[in-house]
Amino acid sequence: MNLKDFKPQFLGDRKYVDKTYWILFSILVGVSIIALFSAASTKAFEHPGRILSPIFGHTCYLIMGTVFAFIIQLFPTPMLRKCAYIVWGLSFLFLVLLLFPGMPCAVTLNGATRWIRFGAVQFQPSEFAKLGLIMVVADQLSRISSEEESKKRFWITLAVAGVTILCIAPSNLSTAILIGGIVFLMWIIADINWKYLVTIAGVVMVLGTSGYFYVDKKYVQPDIKMAHWDRARVQVKRIKTMFAPDVPAEDFKLTDENRQRSLANVAVWRGGKSLIGVLPGNSRERDFLPLAYEDYIFSIIVEESGILGAILLILVYVSILFRACLACSKYEDHASMFTTMGLALMIVCQAFISMIIASGYDLVTGQPLPLISRGGSSVLATCMCFGVIFAVAREQNELHARTQQSIEANLTDGPKLNL
Repeated sequence: MNLKDFKPQFLGDRKYVDKTYWILFSILVGVSIIALFSAASTKAFEHPGRILSPIFGHTCYLIMGTVFAFIIQLFPTPMLRKCAYIVWGLSFLFLVLLLFPGMPCAVTLNGATRWIRFGAVQFQPSEFAKLGLIMVVADQLSRISSEEESKKRFWITLAVAGVTILCIAPSNLSTAILIGGIVFLMWIIADINWKYLVTIAGVVMVLGTSGYFYVDKKYVQPDIKMAHWDRARVQVKRIKTMFAPDVPAEDFKLTDENRQRSLANVAVWRGGKSLIGVLPGNSRERDFLPLAYEDYIFSIIVEESGILGAILLILVYVSILFRACLACSKYEDHASMFTTMGLALMIVCQAFISMIIASGYDLVTGQPLPLISRGGSSVLATCMCFGVIFAVAREQNELHARTQQSIEANLTDGPKLNL
């Protein structure tokens, strides 16, 4: 069967669902519930008499996200790619609104303005912008058919990714870096001219280095706070500390700037002393580590499950990427391949960045562990990413099955040779 003759059905056949993806997805959901139940103990203290309140809200998001993933996988991928432009457009609009101080719909938490609120609904636009942007870039790159077309699609994807990153960077530098890195990897997979890639890499390095020395000289050395960009000053101080030959004595004192990193190191050290850690429910650092149930949940997982638990969790995320690579090698069209690889890379790279941050090497902050960290927008957006991956896999499995049936029918009904 020719790919052009294959027309995916709306709410397609569920027998072609990829079970391997669903197993990996279910493992992460299970780990999330167990880990958050332990890590969110301090959150439960804020609600006397409602010990299960934190885990109940997170579980509701997981159930909702699982339902979304199941429904999304039944939709034709051409329809999903069209919807991606709408998701990216709306998310970009909300990101622009966050750039203007004093917007009534903007919400600031922990010193960062990343959320939009309409009535009782509150969400983080950057989480959905990642999903929409990766799918838009995948759709554009899949249309490359010549050298001239490659140049055109490169500039389109550069413009779309560039404006998105510029809107996200002021409040969430780590997400901006993550998006930029994934788009760069997708350019490499799409075989974009190396001259463009080298130029982009060079420009980013020059801008990053210039920004580092500017912030260091003007704000870090004289210890002056920056109005709306104080996070940049903090990051420069952390970079200088990491590469300093001697650790300053003040770094051994807990401050607002090093508290999370220091306590996360203690949690990882406690768990790392044993193959199985201190066992679930016995964490001590969860009572002191700020946001232990969000960005730093991996440090609590290591503390309670040890080296073995950390390795097994890493292997689950690596298996997602390995499964995506194996599946893409059999896919019939570039759009499916780019979409799956882009989303799988985003999930896995975000997981590794979150683990590195939680282990104390936090040059950048604010990356939740996909599907495991507490957070409504993050959980729902990640589930939607999985749903799109499931949809592509189901559609490709159906195409492969129908192709095999067509080949077998031709062999059966073909001309027979009389001997």
